[in-house]
Amino acid sequence: MKKVFALIGTLLIAAMALAGCGGEQQGAKTDAKTLKVGATAVPHAEILEVVKPLLEKDGVKLEIVEFNDYVQPNLALNDKELDANFFQHEPYLVNFMEEHKDVKLKNAFGVHIEPMGVYSKKAKDLKDGASIAIPNDPTNGGRALLLLQKAGLITLKEGVKEKATVQDVTGNPHNFKFQEVEAAQVPRTLDDVDAAVINTNYAMQIDLVPTKDALFMEDSTSPYVNIIAVREGDENRPEIQALIKALKSKEVKDFITDKYKGAVVPAF
Repeated sequence: MKKVFALIGTLLIAAMALAGCGGEQQGAKTDAKTLKVGATAVPHAEILEVVKPLLEKDGVKLEIVEFNDYVQPNLALNDKELDANFFQHEPYLVNFMEEHKDVKLKNAFGVHIEPMGVYSKKAKDLKDGASIAIPNDPTNGGRALLLLQKAGLITLKEGVKEKATVQDVTGNPHNFKFQEVEAAQVPRTLDDVDAAVINTNYAMQIDLVPTKDALFMEDSTSPYVNIIAVREGDENRPEIQALIKALKSKEVKDFITDKYKGAVVPAF
């Protein structure tokens, strides 16, 4: 009988040990943190791919959700479908929130600058009466017009800055004709217009190299730093802080510098 009780005791101890191991494994699985970040493909998602293994060291699994427009990533973040997004600069975010009063997002960290450029398949110089495609969203449209002004091609009403529209063009000595198109679609107009002002991430998607192919290009003093955006109050979440720490790393800085050859410039 003692042997029977001893055997039962051994089996109970073994069962408890197995249960303990199972509980630890389940607890570890539950403790794993997943961070969903929305991004446009180039260069944002590419940069985030570099960040993945760095975050894993801090116990954070990064899930990248790709978008091909400038509206849905902010709406998805505001609706808690994402934890952060990475595709825009702060002037665009500010303008977006002015137009969408229920959206409450915040700049958590500035990562890089993508200089906007003027491109043409037809000429190295813009002739009188040339047609120029520019983004139709308020911020990037104004940014495009500011670039054309800096290139000495047009003059804008004083003080309008990034909020400039084609109605604010006060000097147009070459009689340029502007076509306003959704930012993601501007590259597709290159066959139909004389020139197009294109955001660098979209230019790179059609194999344009800004430092070689742009007629005019923003310089390194551009204020349009691309940011990590989060919901207000989430900027101090441990997972977001881990993301920022990884983005500040030498690995990310070296990747941006080596991969994009000046077309994308680290802002940290």
